[in-house]
Amino acid sequence: MNHSMKVVMPAKNKRVVSADKQPVSLMNCYSTVTYECGCDEAGRGCLAGPVVAAAVILPPGFDCPLLNDSKQLTESQRDTLRPIIEKEALAWGVALVSNDEIDVMNILNASILAMHRAMDKLEIRPEFIIVDGNRFKPYNEIPYQTIVKGDCKYLSIAAASVLAKTHRDELMQQLHGEFPVYSWDKNKAYPTLKHRSAIRLYGTTPYHRMTFDLLGDRKLIKSKKLIR
Repeated sequence: MNHSMKVVMPAKNKRVVSADKQPVSLMNCYSTVTYECGCDEAGRGCLAGPVVAAAVILPPGFDCPLLNDSKQLTESQRDTLRPIIEKEALAWGVALVSNDEIDVMNILNASILAMHRAMDKLEIRPEFIIVDGNRFKPYNEIPYQTIVKGDCKYLSIAAASVLAKTHRDELMQQLHGEFPVYSWDKNKAYPTLKHRSAIRLYGTTPYHRMTFDLLGDRKLIKSKKLIR
């Protein structure tokens, strides 16, 4: 079965770009169905913690000029958008795949599984799914379309990116309380110099992804564990 059913929206719904090349609005939908679900993930490139995904179904005509790809927004803007999205969405779900699961199945499969788990939480069954990126696996025989840079093009994917990012950041803030030496409250477990320096100095935690290049030299750390 070909799940990449494509229903292109009229040209008038295309994203508007201002003279300085900054996006001023995103497209409402990709298909013509009522319940179109946008999916995105956060934390794919991190050295520790889970990958978190969100699935969002927005109402027809949803309008939020501030909404954009979460990476293009400030933390304050994301925090402002999160309750708006959660209140206005017809349905939304957030789910994670742990670092241990990532080490077993790899980050690509874990990211897709997190999206599937997020959609499992939706109170409305999607009729069509749009996914940020170029890789996905069928979900409950629902047609889907992958879209490169979809979080910069479609409102529902952008909304999913905001929810995934804010929920994961909140979790990493909590984990920072357990292991403050890694500065997860600031770097969110991304491979910053400070994070990698802390791994060299203190070893790993139960939340580190042991199959990742933790030190930047492609060496797996297997034995040295930080004592709680």
